[in-house]
Amino acid sequence: MIDTHCHLDLPAFAADRDAVIARAAAAGVTGIVVPAIRPRGWAALHALAAHHATSGVRHALGVHPQIVPALAADELAGDLTARLVEASRDACAIGECGLDGGTDAHELQEQIFRAHVRAARATGKPLIIHVLRAHDAAPRILREEGPATGVLHSYSGGADLVPVYRDLGLAFSFAGPVTYGNARRPIAAARAIPAELLLAETDAPDQAPAAYRGGRSEPAYVAAVIAGLAAARGATVAEVAALTTANARRIFAAW
Repeated sequence: MIDTHCHLDLPAFAADRDAVIARAAAAGVTGIVVPAIRPRGWAALHALAAHHATSGVRHALGVHPQIVPALAADELAGDLTARLVEASRDACAIGECGLDGGTDAHELQEQIFRAHVRAARATGKPLIIHVLRAHDAAPRILREEGPATGVLHSYSGGADLVPVYRDLGLAFSFAGPVTYGNARRPIAAARAIPAELLLAETDAPDQAPAAYRGGRSEPAYVAAVIAGLAAARGATVAEVAALTTANARRIFAAW
């Protein structure tokens, strides 16, 4: 199994990060993608991934849209596309990036998102995209910027938008909400995803699966997400585990 989105570098894991990675390995997790949140954390994230490389930990570099209003001047300085291209040489992807409708600075969010798309195209690396309450703007920007591959992490769009994003070259990843009993929207979307574009993640420490809801999520729990996807799609857990693992390896080319 591969957890395609987990923020292992956050303070929530400071006290027991090694134990969390060990539990993931014991659960059968062979790969973990850790996306960046802001430029100030890029160097430390690179070091973390290098330190845990034998455990399958890989990193991505980007600017999370929810942090955009809090970015410092030094983080906004210079050509962000060029900075991303240079810094991401050892990264498996560009991101986390995207648009968040509940966060201020929409115009700056869009500028920063465009810089990420250009960096992904320049490097040939996939994007890790956050889109929340912005499914009107995201497809437009992706069309305007040209083709790019990548993944919509913790997919929040409905089944009706799956063909739109599919045709833009994107895959779809699901986190804990697909396991919730009242989660009709993500379950319907999970059923609509083409098999070759389906991925699983935890978004740890957030979005814990139903059995752990209210607590800290961690990469070992991707097994529960995969079980939720299997139930939604009428497949076996083993089938979905094999499918999402193969898709992650193909898309990120990191293991």
